[in-house]
Amino acid sequence: PGQPEVQFSDVAFAYQDKEVLHHINFAMKKNSMTALVGPSGGGKSTIANLLARLWDVKSGSVTIRGVDIRNVPLSELMDQISMVFQRVYLFQDTIGNNIRYGRENATQEEIERAAKIANADSFIRRLPNGYDTMLTSDGANLSQGQRQLLAIARAAVADPPVLILDEATSSVDTRTEALIEKGMDQLMEGRTVFVIAHRLSTVRNANAIMVLEQGNIVERGDHDALLAQKGKYYQLYHGMFELS
Repeated sequence: PGQPEVQFSDVAFAYQDKEVLHHINFAMKKNSMTALVGPSGGGKSTIANLLARLWDVKSGSVTIRGVDIRNVPLSELMDQISMVFQRVYLFQDTIGNNIRYGRENATQEEIERAAKIANADSFIRRLPNGYDTMLTSDGANLSQGQRQLLAIARAAVADPPVLILDEATSSVDTRTEALIEKGMDQLMEGRTVFVIAHRLSTVRNANAIMVLEQGNIVERGDHDALLAQKGKYYQLYHGMFELS
């Protein structure tokens, strides 16, 4: 009880000889939402990739429930974590099997339930062969928004305790964006969620928000506390709304 679900302890990471993360420390409680914001190139995606163990830390540690993820077989780690990134990877296979990639033994009923959570079921059923529709290479016969909804469905069928979201929806229309955000909201319920935030309006309800700049966490707190500081987050937040 009280042990963090996810913890970064004095984490550093380097690409070749250039260190891009410096002394990163934070903890995520179970069933909480932690958001990472900041300028492009600050290291947000690097932290997400380290949590998913796409790379290993240079120094320090990343733990889930107190266990260093370097000591966990990748197959077991992937049972604990699902990722929805801006770049969606789909296979030349049926839509149903592309969703099933999230959990290979998922039944057809579970696949359809996951698609409903993701708000993908209605567009899938409008296709000539529904869930048996074959995708061309990397899903090129679908729109960007439809591909993103399938990625959410894939994460939903995996039913992970920890979820990583890159919630960029800049390349879709307003209606599809609303569907994606609703699907993500449903997917996040009851999970420990790490969000790379591109629109600050989407993270106001996060339990913790961290502002990352040049590989350092320069501010942290909830939305109201960070606005009250009138620092980097305040500038980012109001800058975003001035643009919209």
